[in-house]
Amino acid sequence: MSKDSPNKERIAQLVEEGDIAADYLEELLDIADLDGDIELDVENDRALVEIGSEDASARLERLVGEDGKTLDALQELTRLAVQNETGERSRLMLDIAGFRADRRRELTAIAEEAITRVRTTGEPVMLEPMNPFERKVCHDVAAAEGLISESEGVEPNRCVVILPDSSDEDEAEDSDE
Repeated sequence: MSKDSPNKERIAQLVEEGDIAADYLEELLDIADLDGDIELDVENDRALVEIGSEDASARLERLVGEDGKTLDALQELTRLAVQNETGERSRLMLDIAGFRADRRRELTAIAEEAITRVRTTGEPVMLEPMNPFERKVCHDVAAAEGLISESEGVEPNRCVVILPDSSDEDEAEDSDE
């Protein structure tokens, strides 16, 4: 087993986090008189909790809010509920009505475009300010492409900067000789 893949004990812990989160969110949906199907998964050493519904997705989108701000708040409350039960900080990811999945696709395209510019110009590219989820997606895309990225600035104006590959710079220096 690679050191990046979680062991069975860690997976069981993440499944427990997902179950606790699902119970918490189910109560919340009942209080708000909303219907939603809750699905649980484990990915990238995180519990994933998704709330969706084919017939009431417009009502669920109210839980997403403008630019996902309500979703971010609900995710934090859900993490706190899990922490209250387990005694440990949770990194679970909450998605409602496919908002984060859609946003992940958009961010992947944005990061890939920035990577193309970095490789073309050899200059770092700074992306627009993003929340932690959005920055993580961009960092993952850059890493998958073999580039380094870092976050700069202070919330809420923290940005991802994608840097040129140092081997590209070495090749450019070699060609100047």
